[in-house]
Amino acid sequence: MPHSPEPDEDDLPDTHPPPPVHYAEQALLGALLLAPHRLGDVTGITANSFSTAAHAALFAAISTLPPPDPTEHAKSTNWLDQLLAAGREQAHGLTASYLHAVIQICPWPRHASAYARMVEAEHARRRLQAAAEHLVQTVHDVSLPHPVQTVLAEADVLAAVVDDIASRFPPRAGVLPRTTAPPPTVAPDYTEAVEEEQLLLATATAYPADVESVRWLLPEDFNRPLHAGLWQCLTTLARRREPVDPVTVLWEAQQRGLLDDGSEPGEVLRLLAEPAGSVEHWGERALQRSLLATAEHTGRHIEAYAADPANTPFQLVVGARRSLADIGAVRTRWQHATGTIPPQRPRPAPTTRAGPPTTTPAHTTRAARATR
Repeated sequence: MPHSPEPDEDDLPDTHPPPPVHYAEQALLGALLLAPHRLGDVTGITANSFSTAAHAALFAAISTLPPPDPTEHAKSTNWLDQLLAAGREQAHGLTASYLHAVIQICPWPRHASAYARMVEAEHARRRLQAAAEHLVQTVHDVSLPHPVQTVLAEADVLAAVVDDIASRFPPRAGVLPRTTAPPPTVAPDYTEAVEEEQLLLATATAYPADVESVRWLLPEDFNRPLHAGLWQCLTTLARRREPVDPVTVLWEAQQRGLLDDGSEPGEVLRLLAEPAGSVEHWGERALQRSLLATAEHTGRHIEAYAADPANTPFQLVVGARRSLADIGAVRTRWQHATGTIPPQRPRPAPTTRAGPPTTTPAHTTRAARATR
């Protein structure tokens, strides 16, 4: 079926073919133009559910104007003329010929509810993609005075979108999304992160008694594998209450095969011999970077899922919730580290039910430590 020109489209031709939802929207609108009483069969969508301004304006007009008398509608265009006038207030390019085009595209008006379900599913995918994109953008916003709190608030907004989609679409078999998730990206402040990790390792080596106070810090929070391995060496020695200094840590690193990647023993010794500040300070910095990196990776995972139109809404829910669980885990450790619960932006109220909370209260309050 040839593509009908879209109202209000630019003069330059669009070489991209319209997606299937374009025709689903046209079929739904055509069904409602032919049989206005079918509007009662359409649930779960609003004008915002449509992908173009013209379709949104036309659906809003259909939903607002009183339906015509069926007998009168069969022999008169008065109601259609009113729709056109109302729709043009929002989309000036709407024409009578376009109304005729969507009517021609509709195969069966009695399938209006099925067309509406397609529109709702595609709108859910767009909403999820937009929320994930916004989370990634927030991670990279260097102007934020409180980046962790703001990023966690955006993660809550994303989780609320997922909850709302889950409430609209029942589970099905074979729910795992098929899309391969993107690899982690390198943080823009990688050099600073590496330097601060070195300071953390050196300071922990100089003050091993302080390692116990940062039990919430894990090897996975480090950017460099060598640093993650050295942190494991430090925490192991401290837990065993064995002597801790640059040489004992180096020996433990050798036992674990950390030097097999070509790292020079003298370089490791120098790295561990320059303490500064406090273990808690550098540990909290490392955890903050880890939280932001996890949020970005989660957002990109969900973006990839939502960008694949073959994934059903419930597949998107399953994939998104698995990804959001990673943020939940590091959020809990952040709360242990800081002793505070980050302020959360209220979730938008779902259409049919409210989503469960995604945060837990902090269990301990960390005492302020003086910088050494």
